[in-house]
Amino acid sequence: MRKQLPARMFETMSPGQNLETYIQTVSQVAILTAEQEKELSERLYYHDDVNAARELIFSHLRFVVHIAKSYSGYGLNQGDLIQEGNVGLMKAVKRFNPEVGVRLVSFAVHWIKAEIHEFILRNWRIVKVATTKAQRKLFFNLRGKKKRLGWLSQAEAQAIAKDLDVKEEAVYQMETRLSAYDAGFDAGADDDDDKAAFAPSQYLEDFSFNPEQQASTDAYESESKSQLYKAIQGLDERSQDILNRRWLQDTKATLHELAADYGVSAERIRQLEKNAMKKMKQAMAMNELSDV
Repeated sequence: MRKQLPARMFETMSPGQNLETYIQTVSQVAILTAEQEKELSERLYYHDDVNAARELIFSHLRFVVHIAKSYSGYGLNQGDLIQEGNVGLMKAVKRFNPEVGVRLVSFAVHWIKAEIHEFILRNWRIVKVATTKAQRKLFFNLRGKKKRLGWLSQAEAQAIAKDLDVKEEAVYQMETRLSAYDAGFDAGADDDDDKAAFAPSQYLEDFSFNPEQQASTDAYESESKSQLYKAIQGLDERSQDILNRRWLQDTKATLHELAADYGVSAERIRQLEKNAMKKMKQAMAMNELSDV
């Protein structure tokens, strides 16, 4: 009798969490015999038995891991590749017809590879390297066809083009794309000033800066400060001290502290502050009118 692992074990884990544990777990699931596979497939195909579908998927997860490992040369996370392959496996199980007379793994391998291929093409490069059917064919076959690490010779390019039934020019173009690398748009966190200066983001025009608007803003702020200074100078000495200590110093005084210094109530200090503010606003308004 085959060993069955609880479904909950698979539902609470994924290859992205702990890849080694995941691989060890799926490798413990027994491979189905042809009779067992046919029985489960018929239960799913004719009766929509969800439990049968789950067992078919679990027993084939090890094959997805095996296929995903063959795509490790693209620099993508192995767990993500396995996850995408699992999606292909589930699609294959859903469409599998037990009356065709082939084993599920032979049918599923095409669906598993298709999902992995799509994932690689979406994520291996920011700029798409393969959009047409011929380009996809080249993308996944060119590395295996190359006999050495250097650039292809004309004879090698011709042989690959003939073997894959594509133009020789397409082989050279794909080789160039595969040899390219993605450059970061922004400077890296560890880059020094010299390296950061060559980041593409440093060569973009800054449309947010408007010299005319900046000059106008600076002039307005300067004029406002000048008028504020003139308005304060027009107050009596006590009012100037109250406003200065209440609003213009880093450590601001409280109403009670000022009241203790001047020997009056905190309410009286609040009234003096309010009156001083009112006089300043009036003075600044008069200065604006006189400048018009």
